[in-house]
Amino acid sequence: MADVRGAVLAPASEARDFAPVLRWILLNAVVVVALLGLWYFGLIQAMLATDHTRISVLILVVFALTAIHCLYQTTYVSQELVTARKVRDAIVSARIPGFRKTEDGVTTGDGRVLEPGTLTTHIGNLVTKATKQRGGKVDQTLLLRALADRLRSREKLGWFVSEALLRMALLGTAIGFILMLIPISQLDSFEADTLRKALAGMTGGMAVALNVTVTGIATALILKLEYYFLDQAVAELFDLVTEVTEIHVIPTLEQGSNG
Repeated sequence: MADVRGAVLAPASEARDFAPVLRWILLNAVVVVALLGLWYFGLIQAMLATDHTRISVLILVVFALTAIHCLYQTTYVSQELVTARKVRDAIVSARIPGFRKTEDGVTTGDGRVLEPGTLTTHIGNLVTKATKQRGGKVDQTLLLRALADRLRSREKLGWFVSEALLRMALLGTAIGFILMLIPISQLDSFEADTLRKALAGMTGGMAVALNVTVTGIATALILKLEYYFLDQAVAELFDLVTEVTEIHVIPTLEQGSNG
């Protein structure tokens, strides 16, 4: 969590880029408080005692691992936002227009090395393309499309898992109803003891169905919200890369100032 502490002590512009991480922390802090409340009132213990299929436990484990994955991806994108803004400032403040690829990386016309990151890598690709085609219009449509695919790939796991948790909730509901129907199918008399055992079995099946359904839907909704925050950060990074390259990089390369 050193990155988060650094963001709090950083300038306001950098702290704003770490806002998605802070949203993740705030949301999951609320989740932890809610879980502690449920544990205090004994609802989690009741769920573990009645869910003999352990699907609810599996859902919670998958949710926790995916939430950690979301934190890692969100932190990465926030760091890339900070780096991209530094690169933009370096390009704007460069005294000599132009870009070159050297052993140290991508440099501006006055020899300033751009900080490595998503934006710098994209600028390097544009410089290489402009150099190989030797003048003319530099079209970055395909490069932007590839960049968008790479950035969106960081969200795919979360969207898949959130949908999978909903399917697991439906699966648990179906299993619970099956467990409810088994005691009915085994009735061979209508004596009080037999009916009492059948009702106990039906109650257990209903408990499984409800526990798994509530757990699956709740965790899926939380994951969707977490990855929505990540999606916003990815969109902001992509917009920043597009803005910088369209305004400051491509016009310079098309003028033949790439050294």
